[in-house]
Amino acid sequence: MSDKFKSRKFLLCLAQVLVGIGTSITGMCIDNEWVILIGAVCTAVGTGIYTFCEAWVDKAAVGLKETETETETGLSEEYINNSIL
Repeated sequence: MSDKFKSRKFLLCLAQVLVGIGTSITGMCIDNEWVILIGAVCTAVGTGIYTFCEAWVDKAAVGLKETETETETGLSEEYINNSIL
């Protein structure tokens, strides 16, 4: 789990969130609603992109593990399920 905190994707997302919060604070200081909105939107979009990328990587890792299992046993999951029935 601590490896995720050191990953480039996480660090980039964290930096982006800090920039978004900083932008929103700057907008509050200069009393500009558009700058506040831009900071909030950038923060939300950045975390959404990070979540999507992590899900995509995890999905690929699960697919890779299934492929490794098939090559180790020489049997596909479909074949095993059909032979049990």
